[in-house]
Amino acid sequence: MKKNTVIIRLMVFALILVVVNMISSKLYFRLDFTEDQRYTLSKATDDILTNLDDVITVKAYFSEDLPTQLISNRQDFEDLLLEYENRSGGNIVYEFISPNEDETLEAEAQQSGIQPIIINVSEKDQVQQLKAYMGAVLMMGDQKEIIPVVQPGVDMEYGLTTSIKKLAVTDKPKVALLQGHGEPSLQEVAQLAQQLTVLYEVETINLKEKTEVPSYVRTLAIINPSDTISAMEFSKIDDFMSKGGAVFLAYSNMNGDLQSGRLSKANDIGLEGWLRNKNLNLGSQFVVDAQSGSVSVQQNNGVFTYRSQLKFPYFPMVNDFPEHPTTSGLESLMLPFVSAINYTGNDSTMTYSPLMLTSEMSGLAPTPSGLDIQKRWTENDFREGTQTLAVALEGALAGNQESKLVVIANGQFIVNGNPPQQISEDNVNFASNAIDWLSDDTGLIDLRTKGITNRPLEAVEDGTREMIKYGNVVIPILLVFVYAFIRRQQYMSKKQKWMEGKF
Repeated sequence: MKKNTVIIRLMVFALILVVVNMISSKLYFRLDFTEDQRYTLSKATDDILTNLDDVITVKAYFSEDLPTQLISNRQDFEDLLLEYENRSGGNIVYEFISPNEDETLEAEAQQSGIQPIIINVSEKDQVQQLKAYMGAVLMMGDQKEIIPVVQPGVDMEYGLTTSIKKLAVTDKPKVALLQGHGEPSLQEVAQLAQQLTVLYEVETINLKEKTEVPSYVRTLAIINPSDTISAMEFSKIDDFMSKGGAVFLAYSNMNGDLQSGRLSKANDIGLEGWLRNKNLNLGSQFVVDAQSGSVSVQQNNGVFTYRSQLKFPYFPMVNDFPEHPTTSGLESLMLPFVSAINYTGNDSTMTYSPLMLTSEMSGLAPTPSGLDIQKRWTENDFREGTQTLAVALEGALAGNQESKLVVIANGQFIVNGNPPQQISEDNVNFASNAIDWLSDDTGLIDLRTKGITNRPLEAVEDGTREMIKYGNVVIPILLVFVYAFIRRQQYMSKKQKWMEGKF
């Protein structure tokens, strides 16, 4: 009887497992306990997938014999595609192809734009090189987008969603970059331009050659001009804003040169007067912050020469971002040689929003002056309190129609330069977020800034630091003595009981 009961229970348990497995194959869900919800699709991705009108085919070219540390990358991508397929109602179709198994498939992958990467693999005390594929091609009709290498983590969702967005958007709004006054070219702001092309068509415009800013332009971006902008051009910009156009302005009115060691105010090119008409004043002193970036300095120690990193308060490190769509998800930005922005308006119809704030330990440094990189800074240098480095304005900024304006008191923070240099992702994310907000398209902001990339340690006072340092030495020793004392007491207690015959 008992044997039959056990068999029945086993059969019922097996049946339950089969049913659960069948249900789980039809339904897809994941429990996500990560702080940044990296395994949960963002609202931006969900909106894009549910609004797809056509089928997008994803060909994932992944090698089968990936090393252990990369196998999870393939599995994560497959899980992500499965979730995309479910959320899109079948408008995302995918297949996995292993190019290493066949020369024809390998040629197909390379012709599609997926090139192999070389991975060093340790095996039997030897380092071998493995040719691996980890890319994907997305196709919709005759359009194609390529993900050359599928990145792990949050970047995986961002790369896949932005590629889908590029294919799905047929009529992109226009963003124009002002040229003709020493501004960087599109190539010199390559990271920003690359992000913007997901949602916009990006072009350049020279107002010396145009009668107006074209009506199809959603946002005009003015990045780090160095030559005078004429009154006629400002009139064209105001006319653009009077029709609802938005402006993004990143401008450095202060100059700092590490090579020459000179600090000075930039020549007036007309922007400061234009901003004053909108109740915004750019400061004429450098903002310095105890919470700052570092510079590399060559130092000598006898016959040895070495380079060390020194905190440099002229490079404020901003991590105080008031709540606003442009700053969603940002963690830190460094703004070298920056001035403060002051808002002087009191018009209740205007909406003023500070976007970037320095720490409370901030100060103002005068110009012109020399630059001493190895200066010994004290608390007296940082007594001006929090300074505002970027702002947003909404309202009738020119004429009677509502418009938007974002101003950052630094024009270099998003310039890659020539030859190009990589800049912080958060620098680019802020500029992209700002242009999205100005253009009334905030769909990718949450996804763009999703993920935890920087967790700076909180500043510790000198007294607390000393206490921690000595505590790390003294406390373990005390614990050893306490443990030894407790063990001795236990031993003595047992010995006493033994002698008294109470064992």
